[in-house]
Amino acid sequence: MLKKKFIILFATTFSGLFLNNFAEATVLNNSYKEVIDHVWQIVYRDFLDSSGKFQKSNWINLRKKVLSKTYSDSNEAYDAIRDMLSNLNDSYTRFLEPKEFNQMRIDTSGELTGVGIQIVKDKESDDLIIISPIEGTPAFDAGIKARDKILSIDDISTDGMNIEDAVKLIRGQRGSKVKLEILRGSKSFFKILSREKIELKSVSSKVNETKKGLLIGYVRIKQFNANASKETRDAIKDLETKKVAGYVLDLRSNPGGLLESSIDISRHFINKGVIVSTVSKDGLKETKKGNGQALTKKPLVVLVNEGSASASEIVSGAIKDNKRGKLIGKKTFGKGLVQSMRTLVDGSGLTVTVAKYLTPNGTDINKSGIIPDIEVKMNINPILQREIGTRKDKQYRAGEKELINIINRKNQISEFKPDTTNLNALLKVNMEDKVFLLN
Repeated sequence: MLKKKFIILFATTFSGLFLNNFAEATVLNNSYKEVIDHVWQIVYRDFLDSSGKFQKSNWINLRKKVLSKTYSDSNEAYDAIRDMLSNLNDSYTRFLEPKEFNQMRIDTSGELTGVGIQIVKDKESDDLIIISPIEGTPAFDAGIKARDKILSIDDISTDGMNIEDAVKLIRGQRGSKVKLEILRGSKSFFKILSREKIELKSVSSKVNETKKGLLIGYVRIKQFNANASKETRDAIKDLETKKVAGYVLDLRSNPGGLLESSIDISRHFINKGVIVSTVSKDGLKETKKGNGQALTKKPLVVLVNEGSASASEIVSGAIKDNKRGKLIGKKTFGKGLVQSMRTLVDGSGLTVTVAKYLTPNGTDINKSGIIPDIEVKMNINPILQREIGTRKDKQYRAGEKELINIINRKNQISEFKPDTTNLNALLKVNMEDKVFLLN
């Protein structure tokens, strides 16, 4: 039975057994072609082409070519696999050597190694692009931002470099340094970062009090890893006991994570209705809905930005399309493809695009992102980490203001009693509704 999950940037499926302590000399009697053919078979059977350029006839011809060669070691076979996958024109379908594959499994458990960035290769520009720095990591603390481009790593140009080679250069011994050349807009600059091993707590929460004494529940989700759903559940339950009037859910710079985690977290806020649909290459559609067990029905706003990707966009899209809350901030990253993660016969791994996901309204957000209900830029001058989710945070401030408006409208509607002559309350509600609709 396959178990679908969302890993870091994308949805993944784990199938088969993970082989640890891979001994190259004893695996498959040096039959590296079996690994190559395993990759070929997975792509042939399951690959969803988002570019419209994939031709099965070409893929069949390519198999004959790669299997006609002799491979003396794993490096030659792995290079052949990467070269084969480059024909797919899909930056999310990629091969991982055994150590990389094992590290990716560790990442899903909430333990990250390196400098704390997620990267993708843009097929059109061939650039290595940072999806988002993860909060609390060396990259985040150094001011790295979503959509920054990496021009070089330790003075080695990334021109033509694949993701695997970039990851190898960025990762290294804990405490060592790596120098990244970053392009932001038209300006380039260097950042020297320390490599660290980070235990990542997915969720943080607190109670913020407005100037008029209203209690706001603030929940920030940094990544949708294996612990995120439980941590969010615990946070909401705690905030409910503190009698908060509404919630600000912060998904800014959250690069994604486990699919099931994003669905579970959506269900914490959405009682009924569609959360997300996935469509396979064969057109098969699977829909996930609320389960009638939402933890709160109180007013909600969600903070998003350019670094809110993948699983973050599933939650954002579900809340927006179900009219459960308002989105505040900047347009999201736009990553609407689902990857399946497969274990290969030698302990290496493959992530392959197998589906696309649609928001409840049927919107395909891949490359286009989700537009917030209220667009708000971040502070011109960077704020300190401790100031995120406070009134010094411009986007949070806008979110809190909108949440207060929603709470006030809700209270005014409840105040009006149709069997009385409370005409002023009714007129006030109608006028504010008109202003609301104009927004």
